[in-house]
Amino acid sequence: MTAEITRLQAEIAACRQCAGRFAGTATGHAPRSVVWFEASARILVAGQAPGMRVHQAGKPFFDPSGDRLRAWMGLNEDRFYDRSRVAIVPMAFCFPGYDAKGSDLPPPRICAETWHPRLLAALPPVELMLLVGGYAQKWHMGPAAKGGVTRTVAVWRDHAPRVFPLPHPSWRNTGWLKRNPWFEAELIPALRTRVKEVLDG
Repeated sequence: MTAEITRLQAEIAACRQCAGRFAGTATGHAPRSVVWFEASARILVAGQAPGMRVHQAGKPFFDPSGDRLRAWMGLNEDRFYDRSRVAIVPMAFCFPGYDAKGSDLPPPRICAETWHPRLLAALPPVELMLLVGGYAQKWHMGPAAKGGVTRTVAVWRDHAPRVFPLPHPSWRNTGWLKRNPWFEAELIPALRTRVKEVLDG
């Protein structure tokens, strides 16, 4: 592990720039960053932000969304959580909280603006990026993500084999999966093949 990676891990863990923002949410929680990366990572999973269960566990995708994402990738928990091979870097590292209606708040943009350029520069050029959801797609793909998640994911072949845009694996998107059967019929087999190539190659 490089000295810069070690410094980054410590600085991110100590970050409290959103403490006031989180204290003012319906959940009134304290910051707890949940981001995993090491210098040897070969796959980068860029999601949205930790949910409440992930915040409580301190482990990324430790929830039903993670179960679905691992199934999409064809990985068990041991391989998915091998941070020497899989980096998990969401757009916001801490749980943003709920609003008064109990809905997830969006990831604060200040997190990505503060940490992502430095973090991504410290990592090696990864062989595969999974961009999970609209926030990650807009940040990493820029104009190529215009038109929304469905359009971006539909043209996944334009970005493969290095980049795979994905919908969020939340149970809320079960209807989306039923309306777009090509996703599981075409994209998922290609994704599993690519994940295996990268991790076993």
